[in-house]
Amino acid sequence: MTAFAALHHAGTPLLLPNAWDHASAVALAAQGFAAVGTTSLGVAAAAGLPDGAAATRDATLNLALALGSGPFLLSVDAEGGFSDDPDEVAAVARELAAVGAVGINLEDGRPDGTLAPVGLHAAKIAAVKSAVPGLFVNARTDTYWPGNGDDGGDMDDTNRRLDAYQQAGADGVFVPGLSEPSRITALLKTLDVPLNILYSPTGPTVPVLADLGVRRISLGSLLYRRALGAAVETAALIRAGRSVDGAAPTYGEVQALVRPASERPDVLG
Repeated sequence: MTAFAALHHAGTPLLLPNAWDHASAVALAAQGFAAVGTTSLGVAAAAGLPDGAAATRDATLNLALALGSGPFLLSVDAEGGFSDDPDEVAAVARELAAVGAVGINLEDGRPDGTLAPVGLHAAKIAAVKSAVPGLFVNARTDTYWPGNGDDGGDMDDTNRRLDAYQQAGADGVFVPGLSEPSRITALLKTLDVPLNILYSPTGPTVPVLADLGVRRISLGSLLYRRALGAAVETAALIRAGRSVDGAAPTYGEVQALVRPASERPDVLG
């Protein structure tokens, strides 16, 4: 079992914060997080690209290159693998592993709100596990995402999809948008691999999710969205002549997060 996989089987769930650039990832690691994920929304928005539309392959690989040698375990949100060709998805996984990533998220949701065929997503998972056996594949199903909520999700479809993804070799499964405790409990009874739930400020707390048996809790795009909101709020307060509260790292503290040019890897083309 890899060190990253072991974090999913420890006494407490893996709380995985999600970064969108080098500074955010290093700052999170400095707070004691052993593993850091990336957020596809944050990476896409920072590049002026849409999320979930397979438009951020290069940006994602470049970020992984910058972060993969950091003092933390890196899991990368690769949307749907940036392709519907399992061999091309496996090639992306090989590139991520080559630069130091230890995990990958693969989602079955598509930009138009539909879900990929179960067999296709299972084939992607199998291709990745065949190409890079040690890479932790967190197979995401979007049966409860986006905007469906627990009233709109389909548990039968969720169970069918996750069973297929487990059989294809997924090391963990992810159901963002699922937050109702009784449904989480019911789902856990059907799984042989760790369950990942997306934290929501309006959903169960981390201790509650831990008590239910959830093994991984992701923060997704929450940190990026809060940072963006704080930046806009700060500018508006200053414009209005009002004082600004809250902590902010100093210039020197941010500079300390940056790697010297001599230590930076070449950027992928």
